[in-house]
Amino acid sequence: MQEQVLAVQRMQDYINKHINENITLADLANVSLFSPWYSYRLFKEYTNLTPADYIRKLRLSTSALRLRDDKCKVIEVAFDMGFQSVEGYQRAFYREFGCNPREYAKNPVPIYLFIPYGVIYNEIRKEYKKMAELKYVFIQLIHKPARKVLIKRGKNAKEYFSYCEEMGCDIWGLLTSMQGTLGEPVSLWLPKQYREPETSEYVQGVEVPLDYTGNIPNGFDTIELPKADYLMFQGEPFLEEDYCQAIEEVQESIKKYNPSVQGYEWDDTNPSIQLEPIGRRGYIEMAAVKRSHII
Repeated sequence: MQEQVLAVQRMQDYINKHINENITLADLANVSLFSPWYSYRLFKEYTNLTPADYIRKLRLSTSALRLRDDKCKVIEVAFDMGFQSVEGYQRAFYREFGCNPREYAKNPVPIYLFIPYGVIYNEIRKEYKKMAELKYVFIQLIHKPARKVLIKRGKNAKEYFSYCEEMGCDIWGLLTSMQGTLGEPVSLWLPKQYREPETSEYVQGVEVPLDYTGNIPNGFDTIELPKADYLMFQGEPFLEEDYCQAIEEVQESIKKYNPSVQGYEWDDTNPSIQLEPIGRRGYIEMAAVKRSHII
């Protein structure tokens, strides 16, 4: 892998770790192991943002989640995030999200949060090689209640990467800003009965209660799903750069697993569910099942 990519990833990691502190170009150059000028140029080339813009977007998105979840005062969030004044923070927040932070704290509407995707993962996808050693995958039966899902449909997408190419990866930032029943967005592989003509099998969305009456972003559809049983397949924690392998391990386990050992069979009338690959918890997919009629 190119040293330049690794250098930019080190800068991103440093920013994520020190987002509440003053971050200088000298700090980034120190971790990148290149000169300040070259570090700046590399960062902009690989992220399409200057370091300052990247830091500002990440701070504003972090502050938005705090306003949504912790009910903090605007002045407290502004200074914690390194802004010199409340007025400056309010102006920056409005330019980024189109709403005032005080209004947002009272009524959190869906907004496009900035999701800091690591540049290293694009390279890993290109260089990915199949792992020879299969790790443990844990299986748990869960019961999901009837619910709605607010979804953004693609056209031909069958998995995450093709969906991002069609729809853009910023959809995940919008979904992350919405308070769903799971506490995080989901990706779904939809059975035919939930698909519109000329739309994709794979979609991203957020699960909400059946009585949800909140905001539905433009271009989103709502589907209702019945209560259903799922087998949740969860892989071992993994290094973030190994996310491709972690996904394949779980998906291979699902293909090989026979649910009849638990008295179930696969249920293709309900969507399969994918959660965001997060290294510290392991990759998770949920496959719908129903009681087997075979005795």
